Amino acid sequence: MSIYDYTVKTTKGEMKSIGDYKGKVMLIVNTASKCGFTPQYKELQALYLQYKDSGLEILGFPCNQFGRGEQGSNEDIQSFCEINFGVTFPLFDKIDVNGANAAPLYKYLKKEATGILGSESIKWNFTKFLVDSEGHVLKRYGSADKPSAVEKDLEGLLTGLI
Repeated sequence: MSIYDYTVKTTKGEMKSIGDYKGKVMLIVNTASKCGFTPQYKELQALYLQYKDSGLEILGFPCNQFGRGEQGSNEDIQSFCEINFGVTFPLFDKIDVNGANAAPLYKYLKKEATGILGSESIKWNFTKFLVDSEGHVLKRYGSADKPSAVEKDLEGLLTGLI
């Protein structure tokens, strides 16, 4: 399977194929509205605005598995992100990223780009996966890695230098 074979649910309950993003560089992030890393939404939005016309898509997947940081409904989450951070990149249905009920897309991402010491488990909110325009999962960034830490790799992918 490739990343393009997965289908995810939007915040409005509609099914969306990851294949719709074929040819785009993707940054896929598990998010939360009440977390010490929540301010990263601002940087993610800035990256999105700066690079979306060059082929970047940021996909946000709210998750309530870490510190109960995402308890709201999809509508609450969407509203919170728009009002507080001006988020315009796509947000999807709240999911699990670890455990038996982990979303299939996240099972795939974790297998393709393992964490520290080969661990597949996501450690916390705002773990980021960088996917190139051909669907290869290139790198995983931890929660503490600010979106600006991804920018050099993004520029390389978007300009063809990586």
